[in-house]
Amino acid sequence: MSATGKRRKSRELAMQMLFQADVGKQTPDQVGKTFWGSREDVDAETRGFSEDIFRVATARNEEIDELIQAHSTNWRLSRMPAVDRNVLRAAIAELLGFPDTPVPVVINESLEIARRYSAPESLNFLNGVLDAIARQRKSSASAPLSPSTLEVDRRS
Repeated sequence: MSATGKRRKSRELAMQMLFQADVGKQTPDQVGKTFWGSREDVDAETRGFSEDIFRVATARNEEIDELIQAHSTNWRLSRMPAVDRNVLRAAIAELLGFPDTPVPVVINESLEIARRYSAPESLNFLNGVLDAIARQRKSSASAPLSPSTLEVDRRS
């Protein structure tokens, strides 16, 4: 598998771990104990990067969810499809935790994963949310991103 293929697989596995934690109401420790049991064929590099994304996503979950909420007008997090919610969480975790990864790569990889797991109509929504977050991060690059300064639309 190419380096690009390994990175995509890592991102996909991170999203699956987040999905398991979210839908299964499991702690990160519980996910860590059960997730890898049926995935013996995953190499150490792929597993390591997916665990890194998962770790950032769970450590910064409140910040990530606030960013999603602030940039998904008229959508409450709880009303989003679970796959979409966790594709966003994994992508934003990578944006926050791995700033050297080019933003277009993170967005494109997330959309490729969404093509596999989400409904077709979700792609525009996911792209719009990720693009809005990326634009905000770019415009405030000199200052750290602070979700507490964002207006949060809690309707619907």
